[in-house]
Amino acid sequence: MNSPSQTTANPWRALWALCVGFFMILVDSTIVSVAMPDIMESLDADINAVVWVTSAYLLAYVVPLLITGRLGDKFGPKRVYMVGLVVFTLSSLWCGLTTSVGALILARVVQGLGAAAMTPQTMAVITRVFPPDRRGPAMGLWGAVAGIATLVGPILGGLLVDGFGWEWIFFVNVPVGLIALVLAWRLVPKLETHAHSFDWVGVVLSACGMFLLVYGIQQAHGVEWGPLIGPITVPFVIGGGVAFLVAFVLWQRLTTAEVLVPLSLFRDRNFTLACIAMTTVGFGVTSMAFPIMLWAQSVLGYSPTQAALLLAPMAILSGVLAPFVGRMVDTGNPRVLAGIGLASFSVALFWLGALLGPDTSPWAIMPPVLLLGVANGFMWAPISSTATRNLPMRFAGAGSGVYNTVRQVGAVLGSAAIAVAMESRLEANIGDASGMAGGMGGGEAGAGMGASSGVAEGSAEMGSSMPPAIAEGFAHAMGQSLWVPATLILVGFVAVLFFERPKARAGA
Repeated sequence: MNSPSQTTANPWRALWALCVGFFMILVDSTIVSVAMPDIMESLDADINAVVWVTSAYLLAYVVPLLITGRLGDKFGPKRVYMVGLVVFTLSSLWCGLTTSVGALILARVVQGLGAAAMTPQTMAVITRVFPPDRRGPAMGLWGAVAGIATLVGPILGGLLVDGFGWEWIFFVNVPVGLIALVLAWRLVPKLETHAHSFDWVGVVLSACGMFLLVYGIQQAHGVEWGPLIGPITVPFVIGGGVAFLVAFVLWQRLTTAEVLVPLSLFRDRNFTLACIAMTTVGFGVTSMAFPIMLWAQSVLGYSPTQAALLLAPMAILSGVLAPFVGRMVDTGNPRVLAGIGLASFSVALFWLGALLGPDTSPWAIMPPVLLLGVANGFMWAPISSTATRNLPMRFAGAGSGVYNTVRQVGAVLGSAAIAVAMESRLEANIGDASGMAGGMGGGEAGAGMGASSGVAEGSAEMGSSMPPAIAEGFAHAMGQSLWVPATLILVGFVAVLFFERPKARAGA
């Protein structure tokens, strides 16, 4: 084990430095969806190709998270974070300079790999530089960044696309990335590393399992659970992913070598419950914006920027509340704090689902939107702090990798499920949903974000000219689809009710 070369004189400075890069990569997860029509026109691409601009990034982001978390334990979180930041920044420049959709997809893959290297290190540094009984405010800040970034993406994307062109959603990362790199170099400490042997069998099994599982889920809706490549069907691909992951778990249990993911992490009741809760949070946060944005643009006739601004009060309120909640985490009951957040999340989505209609005023949705701000302010810090509080320092990277992986898997599931829910409710409320989706540009769209973006593209074209009978059915379909994430979040709510209140400890 190597000793750190510098001490953490001010852990808050280190955290702020890391949050700049963390904010950037999370914004990039949602910023592209607003620019898809412009990318299609500029690069002369169809919807299926542009779907992969998002899907490729998501795949490259989520698949390596277990591995990159462990790399932080072995080589140091600062070093892995800075390598990922350089890769992310340079690939962002590459994205903006591309002249073909194929090159853009390849650049997005590299960008996703950079993001995967960065993400687990932010949480691992918090775990290692803040004592357990002072970690709450730090997790509050980390949670505020995570919650706000996913909301800022569409707003910032709309402003950049409308003002400068789609390339600038990538170019903007270059100066931000350079600033983040300087801050990380100067302010983030070099923490001790652990001389781990690397579990290459575990790497292959986990990577294959995650890739097949995520790829299968992403593509399932677009091909209607049928063939993907030749006779290979979606269930076969997803089943293969599950089989690889089962083999991975068995390998972690049976091998005598040092494992990639210590299964002892899951003996900690709070860590396991927090992972369950965070999966539902990832599902809900990713899926909720699509129906709201489509309702605002296709029924109310809003521009992408105007539609995204409807969620601005949620982002502002969650940013105000998160630091206060973070300070309560160290002394408060995590069941109560996280429970308030998840209950507010579910209630707000059920409420919005009931409100959305063809004549609903934007002011009428402000109360549930503000309740979503309460949810974001209350759920991130208590869940995250409770998950990491009891982890041994040598497993900080591994635990952070698992925790961030389940969040991203939840996001993949959410983006795929909301596409299915929207099409199902359109068919029930309007009639020929598939025909409508095809006319709107989404009939051939892939799963998840791709399918949603395909529907978004065409429905935005229809705008406020949508016939009243169709507008009513469309609006109600968007509202009813929100009940899917609202219901699943209740699973996370039940999970946090079983949190054990951590005992104060002097150290890690």
